[in-house]
Amino acid sequence: MRANLLAFSEYVFLQLLRIDCLGRELRLEGSMAGWQALYWDNQLVSQHDANADPSATPLHQFTLQAGEQEIQCELQLELNWQPFQLRYTLKVNDGVAEQEIGQGELGEKEIEQQVVENRPKKPNKISLIGLGSLGLKLFKSAKVIKVLFAAGSLAAYTWLFSIEFAIALILCLVFHEYGHIRAMQRFGLKTKGIYLIPFVGGLALSDDRINTRWQDVYISIMGPFFGFLLSCACLVIYWITDIELFAGLAAFNALLNLFNLLPVLPLDGGHVLKSIAFSVNSVLGLISCVLGAVAGVAISYYFNLTLLGFLLAVGSIEIIFEWKRRHQSDLLPLQRYGQIVSALWYFSTVGGLCAIIWVLGNSGSEALALPLRILGS
Repeated sequence: MRANLLAFSEYVFLQLLRIDCLGRELRLEGSMAGWQALYWDNQLVSQHDANADPSATPLHQFTLQAGEQEIQCELQLELNWQPFQLRYTLKVNDGVAEQEIGQGELGEKEIEQQVVENRPKKPNKISLIGLGSLGLKLFKSAKVIKVLFAAGSLAAYTWLFSIEFAIALILCLVFHEYGHIRAMQRFGLKTKGIYLIPFVGGLALSDDRINTRWQDVYISIMGPFFGFLLSCACLVIYWITDIELFAGLAAFNALLNLFNLLPVLPLDGGHVLKSIAFSVNSVLGLISCVLGAVAGVAISYYFNLTLLGFLLAVGSIEIIFEWKRRHQSDLLPLQRYGQIVSALWYFSTVGGLCAIIWVLGNSGSEALALPLRILGS
């Protein structure tokens, strides 16, 4: 499971452009609904409200103060959302002559690689959400917490099972979270590392925001995909050495990652489902998230999975935030090709993990006995 905690802290819009203008940063933010805001040195200089016509390309005209001189500026845009393509031309007029000081073109790859700048925050009244956000930031910044939580996880799992199984479980969790970390680094996101939470699992944290639904899919599914690769490696070693420990490790790791691929927020499978569904439209996205939560309740009740019930409570908060932002497109959606690739990758990973469990279940090995007893406890 991975987390991007800043996604819950404020309403976020897609950062479309960051360029230099007269020695300072000019930043354009916008949404598919047509809303756009232009910031110069973190000061709002131009804004356009949402437009019913998505093909409209507003012209940003604004005045900048450079010393005692006022300079007239103009940002011309040609914006296409599907597939994403942005062309821009920046012109300035100092009262003597008009000149073009910047132009360029951006596609989806450039948007993915952008470092998102947080807009200045206005002071808010003290609230539980604000205090919770502050607590999370303090939690992420304390490196010693990693060591304490890792030690706590090792002690907890050793107390419940055995030292050998505790080490094996932590290995599975770390390898899974490492997949998320590698995916975040693939997009240039700053990572805070891996946190092992006793009795819960692990978290891979990032301070940076994602810009596209594809990033959400890629980062979410890479954890279970790395887990699938580890299970395959353990299964091969078991076939070669006939050591039962590796069969048990392959089985438990497969079940662990299959659990994480349940289409329930905040699990990785829930993020994949959300990204695909919201790329179609926000109504389908919300319905899918709610149905996933209902399915999660049924699964947790049928299999008596207390942990899933706890995660459903966390996921419900995320669904509420998605509902409140349903009219604000802050992530570049998946194109039809991306939706198909994401779905195929998801189902092939699920199928691969199920195949490993099926093979071990029919091999006469007792490898599945302990993992099933643990997940059902």
